[in-house]
Amino acid sequence: MLVVVGSTRPGRIGLPVSRWFVDRAKAHGGFRVSLADLAEENLPLLDEPNHPRLRDYRNDHTRRWSEKVSAADAFVFVIPEYNYGIGAALKNAVDYLHGEWAYKPASVVSYGGVSAGTRSALALQTSAYALNLFMLREAVNIPFVRALLRDDDIDATDAMTTAATAMLDELGKVATALRPLHV
Repeated sequence: MLVVVGSTRPGRIGLPVSRWFVDRAKAHGGFRVSLADLAEENLPLLDEPNHPRLRDYRNDHTRRWSEKVSAADAFVFVIPEYNYGIGAALKNAVDYLHGEWAYKPASVVSYGGVSAGTRSALALQTSAYALNLFMLREAVNIPFVRALLRDDDIDATDAMTTAATAMLDELGKVATALRPLHV
């Protein structure tokens, strides 16, 4: 499973939320878990000359990103909400590739204020649909996330832990079912 930190903003809460989720996913035991921080991936704004469905990548950063996404059997996007949608860095990272996402399950750990980032989770579904990326309804939504921040760590609630377990269980089932379809 590839956990993608979807925010690149300085001071972001996505890193502590991602660390919490990665620990939960590793404890779950159903996946080999790796982390991709989009701030470190450093993907320029769509600088490939060819359509991603051709997989004729010219840039090393695209090849590295393609390898990470191809190797994953499932994805969890850790995302805030920006103006009722997903952030530009995540949209760019998703759009860089095409077939690498196909026939794999994904979900979100969304966070924010009162809406818990749920509108960004809904916005991600449109791009996922176009890529045959199977978004699951099981998710972790964290409202008022700043109130849970303790010394750069997240003090998870029981509801978050329960939701993470349900999501990971479902991701495991769907990843197994979809594995023969990977392109």
